[in-house]
Amino acid sequence: MPDHITVAVVVGNPKPASRTLAAATYLARELTGAEPDLVVDLATLGTAILDWAAEGVATLVKEVGEADLVVFASPTYKGAYTGLLKLFLDRFAGGTGLSGVAVPLMLGGSPAHALAPELALRPVLTEIGATVPGRGLYVIDSAHDDPEAYAGWLAATKPIVTTLLGARA
Repeated sequence: MPDHITVAVVVGNPKPASRTLAAATYLARELTGAEPDLVVDLATLGTAILDWAAEGVATLVKEVGEADLVVFASPTYKGAYTGLLKLFLDRFAGGTGLSGVAVPLMLGGSPAHALAPELALRPVLTEIGATVPGRGLYVIDSAHDDPEAYAGWLAATKPIVTTLLGARA
């Protein structure tokens, strides 16, 4: 992995320091071999996420938009990602898009919503400019800390991510 690749994690779980955050950080480490440079736990932003004039949020949007790799993670609510993540992603409209590789990651209670990352999150990420390699990743909540829950996806997708990041370097 090139040395100057910037990696971000954005988590839309309304509970701070959630299993979703742990899963997203784990995935970023597995993809790059290093800790992410930026971790955005949206639950910690409070009402600033609603204030389009909030400079701190605008700075986070800029940093995420410029990152080489971003893991976007959310629990699955009603077959989709959270409203909290939507509020953040809405900031990328109007020319402030993503420029790098994005990985959609969603956690859920059962396999019933396994297509949620592909059907709900992936289209938004590609619409705002990201390159999404492979398929989105869905992990059963209770297995969020089991490396086996990620192994098949990593085997298929990590080589693609590595190639894309190498081309960006």
